[in-house]
Amino acid sequence: MVVKSIIDKMLPNIWPMIAFISIIVVTLRCAYLFRGSRRFVLHKEILSLIFIIYILCLYYILIGYNDDYAVVNLIPFNELFKYEFGSYKFMEIIISNILLFLPFGFFSSYFLNNKKASLIFIVSLVVLLLIDWLRYYLGMGFIIDCVILRFIGCFIGYLLYIGLMAIKSKLPRFMKSDAFLNIFIILLIILVTIFSFDINIFNYL
Repeated sequence: MVVKSIIDKMLPNIWPMIAFISIIVVTLRCAYLFRGSRRFVLHKEILSLIFIIYILCLYYILIGYNDDYAVVNLIPFNELFKYEFGSYKFMEIIISNILLFLPFGFFSSYFLNNKKASLIFIVSLVVLLLIDWLRYYLGMGFIIDCVILRFIGCFIGYLLYIGLMAIKSKLPRFMKSDAFLNIFIILLIILVTIFSFDINIFNYL
């Protein structure tokens, strides 16, 4: 599976950073909430932490670590179709670039409470072009295929947010409660962890 292969390739390099950042952010956030006697909503805190980790991982992947040779290609899909259509490398490029910015589209819509496609279109385009300009300035090349695929990822993330909000609006009241959402996001994190680390839970039963 292409997704599992991408995760296996990235995880050994980024998990120490994720753990390091989580320890600092969680400790400071808990101290802030406790000191100010502010209301603690677990699922919102988890989503904020995930977004911080995601942004830092994004930096590591796009700026901090890069093993690609510097290529400048402004012809759409010219670089992509150097590989055989449907081949593993072809699919890896498509899926990895889309997945890379799918969370950005989702979190941008979530934190901006945005339901307008025009806003996410502008925000995503500005961010993507500036990031790739920075990569070009640092000598990492500029491939228009990656910009297009990442933009598609942003838009899919936006559609995911819209879809989840539409589903949430039709749910019973108890399923919209903070307690239910807290349990749901904890179970989701457990499932993602099991998938990412390839954990066989039957070994522990």
